[in-house]
Amino acid sequence: VADLEFYPNPEPDFERCMSVMQSGTQMIKLKRGTKGLVRLFYLDEHRTRLRWRPSRKSEKAKILIDSIYKVTEGRQSEIFHRQAEGNFDPSCCFTIYHGNHMESLDLITSNPEEARTWITGLKYLMAGISDEDSLQTFEEADKNGDGLLNIEEIHQLMHKLNVNLPRRKVRQMFQEADTDENQGTLTFEEFCVFYKMMSLRRDLYLLLLSYSDKKDHLTVEELAQFLKVEQKMNNVTTDYCLDIIKKFEVSEENKLKNVLGIEGFTNFMRSPACDIFNPLHHEVYQDMDQPLCNYYIASSHNTYLTGDQLLSQSKVDMYARVLQEGCRCVEVDCWDGPDGEPVVHHGYTLTSKILFRDVVETINKHAFVKNEFPVILSIENHCSIQQQRKIAQYLKGIFRDKLDLSSVDTGECKQLPSPQSLKGKILVKGKKLPYHLGDDAEEGEVSDEDSADEIEDECKFKLHYNNGTTEHQVESFIRKKLESLLKESQIRDKEDPDSFTVRALLKATHEGLNAHLKQSPDVKESGKKSHGRSLMTNFGKHKKTTKSRSKSYSTDDEEDTQQNPGKEGGQLYRLGRRRKTMKLCRELSDLVVYTNSVAAQDIVDDGTTGNVLSFSETRAHQVVQQKSEQFMIYNQKQLTRIYPSAYRIDSSNFNPLPYWNSGCQLVALNYQSEGRMMQLNRAKFKTNGNCGYVLKPQQMCKGTFNPFSGDPLPANPKKQLILKVISGQQLPKPPDSMFGDRGEIIDPFVEVEIIGLPVDCCKDQTRVVDDNGFNPVWEETLTFTVHMPEIALVRFLVWDHDPIGRDFVGQRTVTFSSLVPGYRHVYLEGLTEASIFVHITINEIYGKLLTRWHFLNLWLNRQLQGLKGLFNKNPRHSSSENNSHYVRKRSIGDRILRRTASAPAKGRKKSKMGFQEMVEIKDSVSEATRDQDGVLRRTTRSLQARPVSMPSDRNLLGALSLPLSETAKDIEGKENSLGKML
Repeated sequence: VADLEFYPNPEPDFERCMSVMQSGTQMIKLKRGTKGLVRLFYLDEHRTRLRWRPSRKSEKAKILIDSIYKVTEGRQSEIFHRQAEGNFDPSCCFTIYHGNHMESLDLITSNPEEARTWITGLKYLMAGISDEDSLQTFEEADKNGDGLLNIEEIHQLMHKLNVNLPRRKVRQMFQEADTDENQGTLTFEEFCVFYKMMSLRRDLYLLLLSYSDKKDHLTVEELAQFLKVEQKMNNVTTDYCLDIIKKFEVSEENKLKNVLGIEGFTNFMRSPACDIFNPLHHEVYQDMDQPLCNYYIASSHNTYLTGDQLLSQSKVDMYARVLQEGCRCVEVDCWDGPDGEPVVHHGYTLTSKILFRDVVETINKHAFVKNEFPVILSIENHCSIQQQRKIAQYLKGIFRDKLDLSSVDTGECKQLPSPQSLKGKILVKGKKLPYHLGDDAEEGEVSDEDSADEIEDECKFKLHYNNGTTEHQVESFIRKKLESLLKESQIRDKEDPDSFTVRALLKATHEGLNAHLKQSPDVKESGKKSHGRSLMTNFGKHKKTTKSRSKSYSTDDEEDTQQNPGKEGGQLYRLGRRRKTMKLCRELSDLVVYTNSVAAQDIVDDGTTGNVLSFSETRAHQVVQQKSEQFMIYNQKQLTRIYPSAYRIDSSNFNPLPYWNSGCQLVALNYQSEGRMMQLNRAKFKTNGNCGYVLKPQQMCKGTFNPFSGDPLPANPKKQLILKVISGQQLPKPPDSMFGDRGEIIDPFVEVEIIGLPVDCCKDQTRVVDDNGFNPVWEETLTFTVHMPEIALVRFLVWDHDPIGRDFVGQRTVTFSSLVPGYRHVYLEGLTEASIFVHITINEIYGKLLTRWHFLNLWLNRQLQGLKGLFNKNPRHSSSENNSHYVRKRSIGDRILRRTASAPAKGRKKSKMGFQEMVEIKDSVSEATRDQDGVLRRTTRSLQARPVSMPSDRNLLGALSLPLSETAKDIEGKENSLGKML
């Protein structure tokens, strides 16, 4: 809480201050070495940012209220001191200090009243009551509007702030803050003192005392010791510690003494420097010179849509948005439009249309604003030859040299280029004419298997209208059905997005629409019967050969159409059953270089690279389940794109994890749909500077392993995450709470989930803390073992416990590799102040195979020592024994979770396991149970520890024959197996 000066003037109306600030005030902005600039400064609608205009920075012209360090009145800054004494009235001047580097914004108003309004309003927001609901509560508590609060009004305000303290404690703090002559009430400044006392972090205070020899401050040496020992920081210098004191210490006296008090320590611990996310990962830090197939690539599905897949608007702004969010693969569905101009929209639906030219211009403008790594343009081509040439013309005319790949270095032969070598380039993903056609062929036929054809024929909206009346009726009916679908999706648990069947609802939509149209009096009218029959026919199954103005198809029956789809692999039988082709022009084909779209049946294992295999989630799911290792090997040379099922008409997203686990690079999601899956996607790609490219683990780029195995990488060390959940800060009431802000104070608990390989997926939770959302304390330790941390995500969720269920409060998801050890704050995504305070420890542990190898080496070393003893009187111990990674640890045993009587039932009893127990966990996950989300909840079981002294036995010697990787022959065989299956 910022220090507030006491004003002799009567307390102003704070809501009036907010109104004036949001309306805007013309002020002079002083800058070093230049004349003052007149700008309009205003507070944004959420009261979280100070903005001004005009500005060259455009949207970047803003200051976060949370980043403001202090506001000073008068001509106190360095820039003001450089101005002549009589230039400005000091009562019209004030300075805002903000940011980590204490930048100053020096402003001059036209009269003292405006300056006082802004100074008071900013300090009011800085006091920590920045939430709009809290502001309203403060006004409601001040019944007579005199700016004074009595003890009962304070109780009401604290309830609004989600705080439940004993009345005796509240009265004690109230009396300590009430220092003026008007006893029994608090002015706003006095309330800020009260709020400051209430906000004292006991956990941080105790932490400070433990490193300060029981003093109320840290010296430079003590601060350095804390950073080295607890925060695991290297190269901590005296200057770095002094810089921390300068930036975060509030007391001028402490600054002069070069010590950090509790307020400064709190500010530092709540700063980005102590966030759970590694600050180095905000920049690109991974090797960007490997082939494209070695990276996960952030990908969007039907990028142009703003909502559902049936009726929503298509907008070019969506391309700007996703590109700025870090997406590197966008989708463009091209169809014939009027006047020879190709358009973009979702085929066979009622979504609106936008011009292809506008889409390309938007992509060209925003593609490389955030980073220069390549953008993949996924073209779904449904156009006639004439309009295909128009598409090629726009691509070449607008993108120009961004399409020129002649200078790209591909390194070794038959290898895809790297993101580094493709900087500033746009790759067109689309169909390519077959090589057997001569270069002089202006057009040719290619297979036509893409996402639009995933829609079943009976589900396609290919309606021919004679008038607008029936079209309006159809759209109205569909909209009602869609609204009911969306309502149902909102009712379901937010953490279980697949808890209802979209396909069944879509089928019901079409059945209901057909019944509705049969009964429609408009359709039965004379002269409209033929249209009704046409409408019904087009809603049913189409003929196998369809000719249209925009596309030419041919159909080949390659498989028995009577094949039973219920058999194993039934979802894949359609891949070969209906082979469709389309005509493609040479101009568009030539723009496709490294990203040739191929259908599954077109895969030829001839060693070439540059093919992109596209799968819907339903087809990809079966490939992952049946041939995961072969699929992983395929993805070591080529790119694979996975997109949502056509039955997700509400634009919901599938779980991307199984496909990332198999090495699929382009897992396309609906970026317009917020929820768990997009949160996982954001977390995945936030690392590596949010550049849209994340390097796959080395084990996925060379060799193979079974991602579904109970011990997929037995030769690799595992990671043990020891997570102590200490406390929470300013946790709000659930946004969808049944009782809203009038409800009781929340009873929060924290759930931590590991998301990665199936063997790693599990969750655990703390006990419930009753009636405290402001500063709940848990002090509980959760322990997890992760086999493949390179792809694992750690998800923190805060829930409000309720007797009839639980309400979602907030979440934050972080890649395991971006976790930073030590005391860290986990700020919940989208919530300004809400956080949980944790301590993180990460250890390496070793599995059975590696341990057996260790035992073997130990035994051999002992034998060698015995031989050496024949010739040396004082033989030295083997260095390998002295440097052994194996450290024997005692088992901690099962932990009894401390929970209140109101805590929800736990899905599992979590066991803490020491090293000896960890190495003997059984390979199979069949002994574990999975909850309804498919997340592993381990059951308690007895574990047998292997003593260090145990000699090598048959199992130990048998480890010698275990291969550590696949042979080239095995890998080649698996590649061929995948090709046959596809």
